[in-house]
Amino acid sequence: MRRSWVPVAVLWLGYTVLMMWAVAQFNWLPEQWAIEAEVVDEAMVLLQYLGAPVMALVLAVMTWALIAWRSNGANRPDGPPQRDNRTVLTTWLIVTSALAIFVVINPGFVGLAEIRGEPSADYVIEVEAAQFFWKVTYPNGTESFDELVVPSERRVRYDVTSVDVNHSFWIPAFRIKIDAVAGLTTQAFATAEHEGGIDDDINLRIQCAELCGAGHASMAMPVRVVSDQEFNEYIETLGEGE
Repeated sequence: MRRSWVPVAVLWLGYTVLMMWAVAQFNWLPEQWAIEAEVVDEAMVLLQYLGAPVMALVLAVMTWALIAWRSNGANRPDGPPQRDNRTVLTTWLIVTSALAIFVVINPGFVGLAEIRGEPSADYVIEVEAAQFFWKVTYPNGTESFDELVVPSERRVRYDVTSVDVNHSFWIPAFRIKIDAVAGLTTQAFATAEHEGGIDDDINLRIQCAELCGAGHASMAMPVRVVSDQEFNEYIETLGEGE
């Protein structure tokens, strides 16, 4: 029985190297449009590296089971009883506990602190959710139901609430998400890095990320990132049209 773990260990090492190579070589994540997206993506890549050896072990055991432990139809007797190996159990407990604590601290607490950053912001935009649309209120009091326009390279605070059921304010391109709760104002911060719109990236949109009714899937609003000057011109023009 003990000798059967030698090929499992070899398979585990091979799968681990392969998975870590894949994480390093391939970018599985959407384009980053905000500083916050960089923090989230770095955490995601770190978790992929940490998870690779675990997934590799599962695949190694399954692979060797298919090769060496498959049944040929014969009735096989049970093997000899196996006793716990305290060294293995203790090592496993220490290693997994250390990894869990490490992940909680970084990217857990450290990542959250980086995403939240300072409570100050260059602009405050109010976002109100309702079945099944979004209402955006800009700093000068003008409103929009068609799109969210934000300035590039400016820190924006989003004050998010709901008028009915719970929703979730999510901009995939920015990697920010916060619940929209009736009677409560939640806050999210994002600093867009370059200009563009939904025609450039489908992830530049507000999307409700919490099941809120029959129209949940269609509850989306395009996001457009413009220069600071164009942003101020836009909200002034929007006010003139009201």
